[in-house]
Amino acid sequence: MKLTLQEAEQIIEAVLKQGLALGKALSVAVVDDGGFLKSVKRADGARPLTPSIALAKAYSAAVMERPTSMLKDWANSNPGFFAQLSTMGTHPIVATEGGVTIKRDGAILGGLGVSGGTPAEDQQACDDVLAALGYELEFRAWGVPAEEK
Repeated sequence: MKLTLQEAEQIIEAVLKQGLALGKALSVAVVDDGGFLKSVKRADGARPLTPSIALAKAYSAAVMERPTSMLKDWANSNPGFFAQLSTMGTHPIVATEGGVTIKRDGAILGGLGVSGGTPAEDQQACDDVLAALGYELEFRAWGVPAEEK
């Protein structure tokens, strides 16, 4: 199962529409499961650095296979390792709100990153749009075994 360009564009357009409703000029990025860019868009008026931030959030959510907000405890508990980890890939690994793994039927399809609002607004845009489009938002913490079936 792969994330299509059409699906990526659908996600991005829905986030940009939500940004307009909030009165926020957002940038949105979607990457595939390997962290490779599918699409990025910067709304009129969005700050110049926001596309790069959105891409880092999307990349982190995809390659770490968890929403970026779930990386905070790890980054805080082992900052030296996390700082090194952040330099290993194509883009930085970030531990903040606004990056969510795109998952359907248990399969990781990619990552969504949003930048331009407050951290809470960026996160809410990710969650609202992915939920509305039928993607999964539940992720278990690292080290927690999957439930027995």
